[in-house]
Amino acid sequence: MSIQLTTEVCRIFNIRYPIFLAGMAGVPGTVNLAAAVSNAGGLGMLGAAYMTPDAIRGAIRDIRQLSQASFGVNLFSIRDAAHDHAGIKEVQQELNKMRDGLGIAPVFEDSVHTPDYFEEQFNVLLEEKVPVISTAFGVLPESYMEKAKSAGIRIVTMATTVSEAVLAEQAGCDAIVAQGSEAGGHRGTFDISAHPMGANIGTMALVPQIADHVQIPVIAAGGIMDGRGLAAALALGAQGVQMGTRFLTAAESGAHPSYKEALLRSTEESTTITKAFSGRPARGIVNTFIRRWDASGIEPIPFPGQNTMTRDIRNAASEQSNAEYMSLWSGQGTRMLTDSQKAEDIVSEIIQQANSILS
Repeated sequence: MSIQLTTEVCRIFNIRYPIFLAGMAGVPGTVNLAAAVSNAGGLGMLGAAYMTPDAIRGAIRDIRQLSQASFGVNLFSIRDAAHDHAGIKEVQQELNKMRDGLGIAPVFEDSVHTPDYFEEQFNVLLEEKVPVISTAFGVLPESYMEKAKSAGIRIVTMATTVSEAVLAEQAGCDAIVAQGSEAGGHRGTFDISAHPMGANIGTMALVPQIADHVQIPVIAAGGIMDGRGLAAALALGAQGVQMGTRFLTAAESGAHPSYKEALLRSTEESTTITKAFSGRPARGIVNTFIRRWDASGIEPIPFPGQNTMTRDIRNAASEQSNAEYMSLWSGQGTRMLTDSQKAEDIVSEIIQQANSILS
């Protein structure tokens, strides 16, 4: 039986091609990129986890000005449950050394607070009637899932193990993103107390096992950069792919020029999984910040506290175009990146290549 590019994912999510843009929180300018991917026939995704509710509402309306096609919004399904501030003083002392190198003011606060906008963020998605909500770090809480399903919104959850995928299906998700260890950015692992550096099963091993254990469509993620990856994912039992790193250097990407340059210079050996920036495991390009943090031997405080504490450093690095102190989230397939290629052309190229292989 031949493998078709028009899959169940295309029908469920009302898209032409089974390609999702990853929800890349913290990357500016994802409105233009999300709209471009949707216009090209995929599912554009707004990485909204760090955005205020008002900013999310504005971004959704901007996407709708740029595209009539379906799109999604990604949130972190996690609450700031741990207000254990042990170790904050030690962390600040180490971060102050980094701040000194960047010429910014030291911080001596021994407490940290991250605003919890989740409920307000979610309510904006309901009010704006977004077509798709995707989540990382877990499924939507039951009451939120019921509200979203009642509103006709499709739900996708990222999973890094078979057991997480089964939980997502039982919770009522419409599809699962099987995130292999090659993926850039945060590991979507539900419980990092069980997997301190995230569950890190490779895409090729993870996708068929999840596909064998759930009835809903599986979307493969991690290291997929071209039509070969799409064809391989479909052969493994997935019904689509999710791609983040591949679009970071696209013409419509709002990633910082120094970030794009680091991506284009990198190879499959350039990345590591680190908790240094956020307190949660994430794959990014090794730079001075990561090396200095690792050398300190200090344990970062739990997410999102570490992320809040390092924000001034990352912002200053961005202002100074200093990639050595930015969080350079990246997958492992960076040799296949192209510079300033339009998202429409990237999607078209992927589909042509996959069609050629599958035919």
